[in-house]
Amino acid sequence: MPIPAPLSKGLRLPVIGAPLFIISNPDLVIAQCKAGIIGAMPSLNAREPERLEDWLARITEELAAHDAAHPEAPAAPYAVNLIVHRSNPRLMEDLAICARFKVPLVITSLGANEDVNAAVRGWGGMVMHDVINQRFAHKAIEKGAHGLILVAAGAGGHAGAQSPFALVSETRAWFDGPIALSGAIATGRGILAAQAMGADFAYIGSAFIATDEARATPAYKQGIVDGQAADIVYSSYFTGVHGNYLRSSIVAQGLDPEHLPERDPSSMDFAAATGAKAWKDIWGAGQGIGSVREVVPTERLIARLSSEYQAARAGLCG
Repeated sequence: MPIPAPLSKGLRLPVIGAPLFIISNPDLVIAQCKAGIIGAMPSLNAREPERLEDWLARITEELAAHDAAHPEAPAAPYAVNLIVHRSNPRLMEDLAICARFKVPLVITSLGANEDVNAAVRGWGGMVMHDVINQRFAHKAIEKGAHGLILVAAGAGGHAGAQSPFALVSETRAWFDGPIALSGAIATGRGILAAQAMGADFAYIGSAFIATDEARATPAYKQGIVDGQAADIVYSSYFTGVHGNYLRSSIVAQGLDPEHLPERDPSSMDFAAATGAKAWKDIWGAGQGIGSVREVVPTERLIARLSSEYQAARAGLCG
């Protein structure tokens, strides 16, 4: 289906930059939007609500200034990720801040919430909810989400285990709204493949860790550059929910990636028994990192993706 008008302004590549816990910040979001993709960040990356308000003010002002200076190439919209799980005590406070800035797109995770969806609709925004299977997808739409982010096998962080072909095909059988596909996409050819399967957007995260603007340590960025799909470990040990992590970061904490115990999903505990913390010490990453070969400015990465995407279209479509 056509990308909804509120999300298409300034969009030059059908990509949403996945909101990366700890890593995404205003610098990265602004660079993504200026380069023509939807930039996103988790609200919880701002350590307190007051900082989130400052961040959204800066993003709004800088993108408006960019649009005024470049009317021929306006910035794409931005998104804020809200964790809807009961473990997030800031949900309603962060939602109120998003309402003040009329955030164009809210990405919800770890639970669909009718009140959140209604609030976003009330200010004219859109909601896309991330899911790993059909049960969660149906629940999200029933509770009022506009669209879905299908987190397939190979995606970084809290990923699903289903093939993207199956996940998109089964969803398109009953849902004709906006879909973003996540799972090992790190090339322009991968973006086109997501569209060919039936998605409207590619949802790209790991490749943006290895950018100048990302708030990741140099070792983390280099780990993304050096890594391959075989270096990704799928485990529930670190948070109670299955996710994909960079093997080298697990080994660095004195753990054996091949013998990690399973953990109870109800805990949502972000520290392993050793004290190593998910995302901070144990680094999330997806299976697409083999296509990331250097740390570059965000604008340059998006230019590379765009060039590959156009070449792939030309090669397949003539």
